[in-house]
Amino acid sequence: MIALTTWTGGILTATGLIAYFTTGMESATSLIPAFIGVLLLIAAFIASRVPNASRGVMIAALVIAVLGALGSLMPLADLGALFAGDAERPAAVIVSGIMLIVLVVYFVAGLRQILTTRETGPKAN
Repeated sequence: MIALTTWTGGILTATGLIAYFTTGMESATSLIPAFIGVLLLIAAFIASRVPNASRGVMIAALVIAVLGALGSLMPLADLGALFAGDAERPAAVIVSGIMLIVLVVYFVAGLRQILTTRETGPKAN
């Protein structure tokens, strides 16, 4: 799960940085995926260095993912306007959609792995 968290954190960090620079560095809110990504990268780093805390840190990473996914729902209210070409901030809607998809996939895969490990023991990783 550490590798999955590292990849997810990297994807979100890259998404946030790309969004920030391609929108002309006008708003720090375009860095929100990067902030979530960095938190996930920190969690993966801690879990890899402190094996006894690995499970707890990965559960905390899943909580971060849920909070990030919930936070990305608000800009998606403008999805209809995006398709109609009337969205005030189309980049925010697109980046929020990417963040939501990445975090939901991460959450489902991470939860599944934690539950599998719980049922079969730590050797199932």
